[in-house]
This record gives sequence, C-alpha cells and structure tokens, in this order.
Amino acid sequence: MDKQSVCVLGGGSFGTALANIMAKNGHQVSQWMRNEEQVEEINLTGLNSRYLPNAPLHRELLATSNLEEAIRASDTIFVSIPSKSFEQVVERIKPLLTADKILISTTKGFNPNRFELMSDILRRNGVTERIGVLSGPNLAKEIAAGHLTGSVIASNDDALRATVIELLKSRTFRVYENRDSTGVELAGALKNIYAIVCGLAKAMKVGENTMAMIMTRSLAEMSRFAVHFGANPMTFLGLAGMGDLIATCTSPLSRNYRVGFALGSGEELEKAVGSIGEVAEGVNTLRMVVEEANKHGLYMPLASGLYKLIFDNASLDSLIGSMMTGEQKWDVEFATAGVNRNE
Repeated sequence: MDKQSVCVLGGGSFGTALANIMAKNGHQVSQWMRNEEQVEEINLTGLNSRYLPNAPLHRELLATSNLEEAIRASDTIFVSIPSKSFEQVVERIKPLLTADKILISTTKGFNPNRFELMSDILRRNGVTERIGVLSGPNLAKEIAAGHLTGSVIASNDDALRATVIELLKSRTFRVYENRDSTGVELAGALKNIYAIVCGLAKAMKVGENTMAMIMTRSLAEMSRFAVHFGANPMTFLGLAGMGDLIATCTSPLSRNYRVGFALGSGEELEKAVGSIGEVAEGVNTLRMVVEEANKHGLYMPLASGLYKLIFDNASLDSLIGSMMTGEQKWDVEFATAGVNRNE
C-alpha cells in the first residue's frame, strides 16, 4: 500500500494506540488534540504520559493542535473523541471535508443529547458519504504493549474497508471486516453497560457459573436491542459482539468494569466515575438504552436492574435476582424463529 495521509482526532489511549500503529506502518500520521501541553509532550518526548505512560510512540507520529491543517492534509480521518464532545468536533471539521475523505468512528457510545450513534453524527456531515465504524475487544494499553489484538471495520464501502485494513494491519493487530455497521456499532456501545454489571458482580465475589450466566444473558439483551434497530444478530457472535463483551466484562483495564467494581465495593457513583480518570461511557449509555428499551417494549432485565440500582437506589441483590425471576424462557431466541418466545 502506498503511503497514506491519516489524521486521528483525540488524544486518548485508543486514538494514540491507533496513530502509533499507522505511523509504524510508514504512513504520514497526525494526531489532533486540544491540549497544547499534551501536543508538546508527544512531539518532544514521544510519550502520551496521561493515557499510555509505558508506550514509546513512533518518531514519525506528529501531534498537533491545528485542526484545520490536520484535516486538510488527510485522506482518512479516525474520530476518537468521547461521545460528549463528538458532535461538537464533527461540526468543526465539516467545512474542511471533501467528498473523497474517509471518516471512521472509533467511539463506543451514544450522543448524550439524543438517541443517536456516532456514525449517524458523521453521516450528517453533508460532504462525504465514506463512513465506517471500527470496534472490537481493543483495550488500548494491551494494543500499545504489542499483545495480539483483533478489531472489526464495518461499512458498506468495500474500498473503505480495504483501506482501513491496510492502514492498521501489523504483526500484532488484525482487522476483520463486516458490512453491518449498525450491529458493530451498537455492540460496542451496549457492552459498556454490561461491563459495569460484571464489575459489580465480581466485587460481590460471585462464582464463575454466575459470571458466565451474566455475560451470556448480557449478549442476549444486546442482540435483542440491536436487532430491533436493524442489526444482524450474527454480528454479536464475532469480535465486535462476544469478543468485546468478554474483554470488557473480565478485565480491570476496562473503565466500565472498574466503575462497576467500585460501585460493588460500596463507592458512590460520582466517586466511582471520578476515580477512573478517563471517560467511562457506560453510565451515559445506560440512561439512553433503558429509555429506548422502555419506549419500544424491549425486554432488558439486566440493563433495567442496573438503572434501578444506580439511579433509584435499588439493592445489588435485586440486580442479580432479575435474571433468575425474569420472563425469558428461550436460551438463544434467534434460533427459535416463529416460536412465541415468552410462552
């Protein structure tokens, strides 16, 4: 592949890890961030000490605070901005876009102002239709450390998928492809809720049988919700679904898992979220998803139970108990097409 010009928007851990892979692959990579001190540190020392303190960055990776310059010079733009600022940054880059530029969202969450995915925000740009979603079990510190990692690029644009695969492929990072953008993106957003549930459960010292049950019932809830909004249930058997769920529901590297563990250890929500030091998207996602599930009559006992625990002061026992007394009868509901699933 010829040398490409790429921009990563965002100075967080995952954006930095992606930028570093592409710089190592010989591409011209700029990483935009607002924080001038962070820009200076990366360019002078080759470190992003706040988010990836133990990961030396490639010397060709250039950090910048000049958004206009970074966008104009780039063929492909990875938007790795937290959901609360995502829309604002996309509004800023709209005048700088051209029809041939590729936009890739790597953010796992919903617009906090309305029920809208990050790719929906990108699609409103009115200039380029070349939109993709990158998602999977991608704990940034492990990627930066060179652990073997798989991810998924989802888009209907065949050439876009091929471009992203070439940009990111390395001996330790492999990108698979999928056309189901809705499923891949919803999987990445929804699993944050269940990582909190699993962190809670682990703090309660539940058994491995219980953890396995929570994770598989979590997958059932995620796919039930996503299929209602047009996703393919098979997507949830892949890296973006089951893969990401396992990684974030079992690892202390997961911000949402750590929030859940802190809650299960008796901390107040604000303290639990504040102590993480990075954005844990799951709490914002939980509000949005439970509201939509109620609106559309979707059965999601774990998400609803977590909502009651966090926002209505329900007990921890009631959250786990919701699985044991629920109305759901079928194990894998999409394997029982045509059957009345609640009979």
